[in-house]
This record gives sequence, C-alpha cells and structure tokens, in this order.
Amino acid sequence: MTPHYHLALMTSLLLVGCARNSSVHSGGAPLSQSAHGFSAANPFAEPSSLQYQAPPFNKIGNLDYQPAIEEGMRQAQQDWNTIAKEPSPATFDNTILPLEKSGVLLTRVNRVFGGVVAANTNDTLQQVQTEEAPKLASHYDALYLNPQIFRRVEAVYAKREALQPEQRAVVERYHRDFIRAGAQLTEEQKERLRKLNQEEASLSTDFANKLLAATKNGALVVNTRAELQGLSDADMAAAAEAAKERKLPGKFVLALQNTTQQPAQASLANRSVRQRLFEASSRRADRGDSTDTRAIVRRLAQLRTERAALLGFKTYADYALQDQMAKTPQGAIDLLSQVVPPATRRARAEAEKIQALIDQENGGFKLAPWDWQYYAERVRRAEYNLDEDQIKPYFSLDRVLKDGVFFAAHQLYGLTFKERKDLPVYHPDVRVFEVFDADGQSIALFYADYFKRDNKGGGAWMDFFVNPSGLTGQKPVVYNVANFTKPAPGMPALLTFDDVTTMFHEFGHALHGIFEHVQYPTLLNTPTDFVEFPSQFNEHWALEPTVFANYAKHYQTGAVMPQDLVERIKKAQSFNQGFKTTEYVAAALLDLAWHTLPQGTPQQDVEAFEQQALARYHVDLPEVPPRYRTPYFAHIWGGGYSASYYAYMWSEVLDDDAYAWFKEHGGMTRENGQRYRDMILSRGSTEDAAVLFRKFRGRDPRIEPLLEERGLTE
Repeated sequence: MTPHYHLALMTSLLLVGCARNSSVHSGGAPLSQSAHGFSAANPFAEPSSLQYQAPPFNKIGNLDYQPAIEEGMRQAQQDWNTIAKEPSPATFDNTILPLEKSGVLLTRVNRVFGGVVAANTNDTLQQVQTEEAPKLASHYDALYLNPQIFRRVEAVYAKREALQPEQRAVVERYHRDFIRAGAQLTEEQKERLRKLNQEEASLSTDFANKLLAATKNGALVVNTRAELQGLSDADMAAAAEAAKERKLPGKFVLALQNTTQQPAQASLANRSVRQRLFEASSRRADRGDSTDTRAIVRRLAQLRTERAALLGFKTYADYALQDQMAKTPQGAIDLLSQVVPPATRRARAEAEKIQALIDQENGGFKLAPWDWQYYAERVRRAEYNLDEDQIKPYFSLDRVLKDGVFFAAHQLYGLTFKERKDLPVYHPDVRVFEVFDADGQSIALFYADYFKRDNKGGGAWMDFFVNPSGLTGQKPVVYNVANFTKPAPGMPALLTFDDVTTMFHEFGHALHGIFEHVQYPTLLNTPTDFVEFPSQFNEHWALEPTVFANYAKHYQTGAVMPQDLVERIKKAQSFNQGFKTTEYVAAALLDLAWHTLPQGTPQQDVEAFEQQALARYHVDLPEVPPRYRTPYFAHIWGGGYSASYYAYMWSEVLDDDAYAWFKEHGGMTRENGQRYRDMILSRGSTEDAAVLFRKFRGRDPRIEPLLEERGLTE
C-alpha cells in the first residue's frame, strides 16, 4: 500500500499547517516586503484568464500569496457579516447559498498556495505559512463560532424537509459542521477553543516544516560505487545526480521517501549500508536536533484530547470518526483487528522463509528490519523467477501514464487526453493535460508532478487547483503529485510495479474530482474512509489484461512484456502481503492509540508509548516496523488523517467488493464504468456514503474480497 493524501486533504492545508513548496519565482525580496498590501496588480485579484481559471504560474511570485490570503480573509469576513446582518428570516437562498458563494478570493489563493507549498516549497513560502496558519484558524473560527450565523443555519435546518434533496444535504452538512466546530459552546469555551485551534495550526505547520528538513537531512550519503552494489546502473546514475544537486560531486545520495522502509533496501547487497539507510529513515525526526518532532507530537496529542473534551467527546478519535463511515473508534479498531491475525501469521511465515535463506547462505545473523526487503526480493526471485530490474524496463513513466492510466480511463469512461504545453506550471517537471469526455466535450485540466524533490512533501496525493462548481459551471483543475526517483539526464524514468500502482491510485482520486457533479461545492467533500475507495478501486485496472498489454512494453524495443513474465507478476501479487499488511495495520493502530487518549492524560514518552501500543494490538513484530513511526507520521500530525489512517483499509473493503461486482458483471466495460461513474464518482456527499455503496453493490460491503485480494485467506 502506498501513502496517499485524499482529495479533500489539501483544502485544509493552511488550517492544519501542512507545509512544503514554491512558485516559479523562487527568489525575490525578504518576506517583510509582502506587507505592502494587496492591489489590482496581484495575480489573484481577478479570476485567471486561462482556460478553466488555471493558475497563471508565470505571473505568480512568492510575495503575491500573503497579501492575497490577507485580503481574501477580509473579503470573506465581509461576506459573513452581510449574512449575519440579513434582516429577513433565514432561508436557503439568503443564508446557505451566500455561504456557498463566500470567500471566492481566499479559496482561489488557498487552492494554489496549498498545492505549491506542498510540492515545491522554499523558505519564503514556509514563512508565509507559519504566519498565516494561526490567522486562518482564527478566520474560520470567526465563521463557525458566530452565533448570528449559526442561528440562521439552525432556522434553515429546522425546515430542511421542504428543500430539494441536494439542498437538504448541504444544510445538514453546514449544521453538523457548525456544531462540530463549537457553535453550541459558551463564550468562555469558545475562547478556549480558539486558542487551541491557533496553537494546533501553528504546531502542525512546525511539524511539517521540521519533517521536510529532517527527511532532506536524513538522506544517506555514500562515498563509493562499490557500497551500492546491487543497484541498477540507472539507480546508480540517479544517486550520483542527486549528490551533484547537493554539491557532493563524486558521491552518491539515497534520498528518503516518507515511509519507514526505503525502495533501495530491496537491492543493496551491503548489509551495513542497508542498516545505515534504515536507521537514517526510521530515526530521521528523533535525533534531538532542530528537526526533532517529538515535542510537537506530544503537545498535539494533548491539544486534541482537550479540544475533543471541550466539544463533548471522550477522545479525539470519537470526535474525528463521528461523521465517518466507521462512526466510532471501536468500529475502526474492529476492522483492523480482523486483519491482524491472518496478517501477522503470514508475516511470521514469511520471516521464517527469509531466515531459512539467510541460514542457507551462512549469513550468521538474525533477520532484522533492514534485511527484510533485500531477502524478500531474493525469495521472490527464487519462488516466482522475478527480478525488479527485469520488470522495470517495461514500465516507462510516459507509457504507463498515456497507454495505461489514460487508456484505462478511456476504456471505462470514454475519456481522452491532450497534453497542453502552453499552460504555465510551477516547476519544469510538471505536465498538463486537457481532459475530454466521450462526446468530445472538454471537461477538466489535469496536472501531473511525479518526481521527487528535496522541497516536496513525501508521498503522493491529489487535489484541486480550481474547484468544480455546479453553481457557476466551473470545470475542475486537478493535480496528482508523487515522489518517483528522477532519472539522470538522458535516461528514461523506469518505474517499479508499486510506482505503477501509485499512478493508477492517484488518478483514481483525480477521476473522482473530475466526475463529481454536484451543485454545491461543500458536497465535494466525502468521508475520509470513503474517499480512498475510488483511488484504490482504480488500482485494479493496472493488471487488467487489455490495459497491461497496452502499456507494459520495453522502453527500448517497444516489445510487449512476455506472457510468462506477466503471469509471474500476477502470481506474485500476494507475495510479502503479510509484511505489507502488518506494517500498514501497525501504523493505523498506532494512529488510533494516540487519538484515543482521554483528556487529562499527561504528555507521553513517544518511544515508550509506541512500543506499548503495538504490543497492546499484537502487531509488535520486531522485523516488521510500522509503515510510519510516530515522529514522521505526516498523515496524522501534519495532514488530514488524524485518527483516520485506518481509512485505507476501510476503503479497501469497499473497493475490493466493488471490483468483485465488476468481475461478476463482465469486467471492464463502458456500461459498467458508466454505472460506477453515475452511482459513485459523480455523487460527492449528496447521500450518505454507506447508502451510495449499498445502492451500487446491492448490499453492504463484505471483508472477504479484501482478504482474498491480499492472499490472506486460509
């Protein structure tokens, strides 16, 4: 399972303080000069004149964001004051509709700033985010803690049954959001909540900035080519190029990805180098230096318990999951607990097989976490005759994108794509495509930013630069970001099959954003444990025979991958699933452990707490560390998955069961794709997520297809 951010996450970037990136104008004057104010010359002052209001990145400089954010907050406050002072009795048209239309400038700049600060940051933009995060927290408190506006929302809510279904859904969402944000608290409680929100926004920003620096600083520097024995020539060249970029000519740099285990560990023959790389990864943010995040984590956990208690919840997880499909922390824990026994049982069996190989080769050591990837790859080669270096030449990035990801979207939904080199981008690596529907109508723009940079946040994600809106007819401008290794100049970008799966996954999010057809933008946001359903569902098409044959071609000869190799890849899909499932479930349960602490719990020792939590949930396998350890668990401390990292597993139950429906009804057909598009992808939150799935599947989801897909059945 690859790390991903859901499509609604980046909307809240500035609120939670997730930091990272930059504009094409990366230099410029000191930040203090940005205080000169907002003017008509600011590129955000008016909607972009580019197609679908695509961001004019060629005109946006670092110093344009902060005055636009400040002015955007001012204009939004004006909009809200008008609603609050409306003398007429509250109706949908004079209360809810103006709320949907409010804050246009702030939305415009936040969407772009959130995207750029996550994927291409610099010191200036991080400072802007640091300054604006607590202000934005206060700004949104000014809406949700406004008693006049809440009374109007309550009045419309009381008469919601007379509204159209989509209007009723919007009203119910607003009413719920106001209450969850503290609208029913006393003034004294509201004041305390404001302080908690501001502190959390600042700390989350600080966490993200420290983690970005820790990940960059934690990269492993290797002095000689001999130490990298086992890496392919292309990977060696990429490591040498990464060293040059850091002004370390003659050396090699293995940059860290955001997960505990690092891809290079599968190839590195030198055990000492593997151990150094593992320790650089797993200790990246707990070394007691300026990038240590543990104090922030301890305080964030404490803040969240207090905020939850203030809002009437036993724990933060109770608060966070109230409006999710799981509903309660126990619901999420129960799902994960069903998977723990078969996953850990399989992981232990895998460990025994690896240890047997080590002993057979007279290794003279006990399997350690830094050995797993290397020897698992050896076992995979022996059992399935598969070698990653044998596979990668068939997965060139451009072909996977155009002949795989795009081709599958055409087969299922009739979409076609045209690359647009005339639209400006925030970094030269970014590509833009116009998306056309089956009838030839242009329906969206899609931006793709796939290569790792030191100033890019870890993982992969999707979001909007421009929201779609049924109110205005606005088309979506969506983007995918990933962290694939950038090849040396003149070399092709060759992917692992995990990378291929990530591309299909993130484009599943993009399809969700492109197809959502709702009148009111608020209904674009779906529960976290549903939002991963479309993305994980889209992963299935990576191995669909007609799709796979269309993109899995040798980058030099164009030859289709031999069928025997295809079959070996398919058979190996359940290989190492004990490890992969256990490392994921361990991280998900660790997240829930942190967020089920009751109010009044003293700040925790991070290492001790982590060890106790893993033992409590029976996922403390020493050879299988969590996919993320606490100090670099960006999903839950700097992102939108606090108490919700379980969502990937919950959504996987949905996606595997939905895929089973496809298999039962003829597989990849336009008819089936259209049904899925109409009943799931286009609906947003117009109905309860469980209802949407039930209507599509004809029943509630079952876990059996997930266990079968992962090969965890007995």
